[in-house]
Amino acid sequence: MKIHHQGINDRRGLSAIVAALVALSTITVAADETPLRFVVQFSSDVRDQPFTGRVTLFFSHTAQEPRKGPNWFRPEPFISYDVKDWPPGEPLHLSTKSDGVLTYPRDFSNAVLGGYRVQAVARFNPLDRRVGDGVGNAYSDIGHIREDGTELPLIIDRLVEEQPFTETAWTKLLRVRSRLLSEFHGRDVFLLAAVTLPASYSNEPDQRYPTIFTIPGFSGTHHHGRRTTPVREYNERGVEFIRVMLDPACPLGHHVFADSANNGPYGQALISELIPAFDQQFRSIPQPQARFLTGHSSGGWSSLWLQVTYPDQFAGVWSTAPDPVDFRDFQKIDLYRPGENMYVESQGSRRPIARQGGRTALWYDDFAWMEHVLGTGGQMHSFEAVFSPRNPDGKPRELWNRETGVIDTEVAESWKPYDIRLLLEENWETLGPQLAGKLHVFVGSEDTFLLDGATRLLKKSLAALGSDAVIEIHDGKDHSSLMTTELVDRIRREMTTVFLSHFPSWPETTREVLNDVR
Repeated sequence: MKIHHQGINDRRGLSAIVAALVALSTITVAADETPLRFVVQFSSDVRDQPFTGRVTLFFSHTAQEPRKGPNWFRPEPFISYDVKDWPPGEPLHLSTKSDGVLTYPRDFSNAVLGGYRVQAVARFNPLDRRVGDGVGNAYSDIGHIREDGTELPLIIDRLVEEQPFTETAWTKLLRVRSRLLSEFHGRDVFLLAAVTLPASYSNEPDQRYPTIFTIPGFSGTHHHGRRTTPVREYNERGVEFIRVMLDPACPLGHHVFADSANNGPYGQALISELIPAFDQQFRSIPQPQARFLTGHSSGGWSSLWLQVTYPDQFAGVWSTAPDPVDFRDFQKIDLYRPGENMYVESQGSRRPIARQGGRTALWYDDFAWMEHVLGTGGQMHSFEAVFSPRNPDGKPRELWNRETGVIDTEVAESWKPYDIRLLLEENWETLGPQLAGKLHVFVGSEDTFLLDGATRLLKKSLAALGSDAVIEIHDGKDHSSLMTTELVDRIRREMTTVFLSHFPSWPETTREVLNDVR
């Protein structure tokens, strides 16, 4: 799920959510009202060929640029329509009652949005999971909803430009063409990472360093690792780390560095292509005992997955608030139980997907429909892209029916190879010795996205297996408040301790390693 403090952190408490729900309640009007009508076209300046794909109109009464929505916790209305061979310059007449138009929220047939801003977006680039700010997509200027019912023209004439990664004295870009992924997708695919150098890096040309690989959560990229100053280290021995912020973004969402039928062999590519290239270009210690993993949310799942599936490649993982690590509690849903429904609990009540302050902040059915109208690349689609088989049409098989919430038990069964708890149980005889001292997982007891239940099950399972894994449930913490300064500092200290247990003569040992590599 989402991690960074810019995504889920943009929320401002339950009062903001209630205000948003009140605002949305003004959308529904009497059935005989005139629907909103738009005439949309795109300029040949942004595309000179006919377009087949999705066009989305975003509405907002708060955001300066509606196209940058929706916010998970305060979603505002939007509508989508799929076009085929739509030529540049040709008017597309749309209304909220047009056949084929998808609306969010569903009850939107005669919306009254007087005073709202609106922007149209053409999703020209299917390789970017984002819509309104996806590189290569195009958008219109901001229009203002007319209350007199006349058609509002929207001309899509602006392209979303790529934001280059600007290197600094301390952070460098690592860009590696993946042969494995390029062959899988039939196009060039690059692995990206931001590499932050230790403070002494330029002054100690004969020294090599241990590495912390960090994986951001959903919507995070390597750009979040860019720094203009080095990280200040606090330890008695003066151990410094190279920090690598990996990019987990892919067209279908967050690939979590797992090999999958839909995204391709991202795990293999990391291990056999990116890490060797990193060791060649930077003065890392090219030994597994000097590599550490961490990540939050979807990045927490990713880091734990990598440690479990490549147990001899890393010296330990410190995973925080990971996405579901036991599919018997997939955000409170037992995917293996017959008759389970994503939208409705067994007693018939509506199923939540997120909470704040002890109250439901998001519902499964609303969240899933929001993603459905937006198109591929959302969080729930992202899970299916990783865990599901591939359909003959090239799309991931859906776990559940988007209209009814009914789970496809055959698809749920196919997810088992990605159930971390199950993987550990079934392979513990081999994995147990390889993972000794390496597993550390932390989650808040009030996790915003209901992820604590699966972690509790993992804790119980590992205890029964006799594992020395550290699995902690932090009382009262949610998805973001878990990451206190104390926990972050503790994780760094523990990584340092493990590193020194393997390299007790730091830093002399690393200079010897450098000479051996030469």
